[in-house]
Amino acid sequence: MTTDRLYFRQLLSGRDFAQTDPFAQQMVNFVYFIGDRETKEAVIVDPAYDPKGILDLLEADDMNCVGMLGTHYHADHVGGSMMGLQVAGAAEMLAHTHVPLHVQADEAEYVKKVTGLTDADIRTHGGSGDIEVGDIRIELLHTPGHTPGSQSFLVENRLVAGDTLFLQGCGRTDLPGGDPTQLYHSLTQVLSRVPDDAILFPGHQYSPQSSATMGETRAQNMVFAPKTAEQWMSMFGH
Repeated sequence: MTTDRLYFRQLLSGRDFAQTDPFAQQMVNFVYFIGDRETKEAVIVDPAYDPKGILDLLEADDMNCVGMLGTHYHADHVGGSMMGLQVAGAAEMLAHTHVPLHVQADEAEYVKKVTGLTDADIRTHGGSGDIEVGDIRIELLHTPGHTPGSQSFLVENRLVAGDTLFLQGCGRTDLPGGDPTQLYHSLTQVLSRVPDDAILFPGHQYSPQSSATMGETRAQNMVFAPKTAEQWMSMFGH
């Protein structure tokens, strides 16, 4: 159920911000704003490429940043070094607003190594939990597999899944920290409690649509076709 208080925006890199950055255009990352319209507080999910531009968009909506949420440690989501390029992100955001980055405990060391953030800049969470933004509750779901501390966010029947689940396909498991067995468990067990009518918001625009219901995704996404863990591993366990 959605309340009038919920503030939720989906932004696309290279289109809504970082318009002159060819890497941002190539990677088609999504950034999300989640907040409380009444208290005017919001958090920014995966603030990569253009921290000041992202923050300006939030403030243009008369909202104040009170935190950052990181889905996982990869630089196209939280900033840092990637493919020989240096991506601005959470560390650079601190030059404009000093707020913590919330990550899963299993991801903290990776995040610090990639971004240069310190323990003082990070709030760690173990397993599932939640954070409050004004009167809006955001549930943190530990969904490892793409990385050890990948997390998804469930807020009022919206699932922000990072690179755990796309409308088509799922995150790679052949990068450092990837684990196909864990990803299968995350997709079929952890996310199984997310209802079919919830809307999936992924970490990248890898399909024509930018969102879809979980029911549509479960029916059409090939990662849900295997009926057993063995079948899934034979198709995606590489």
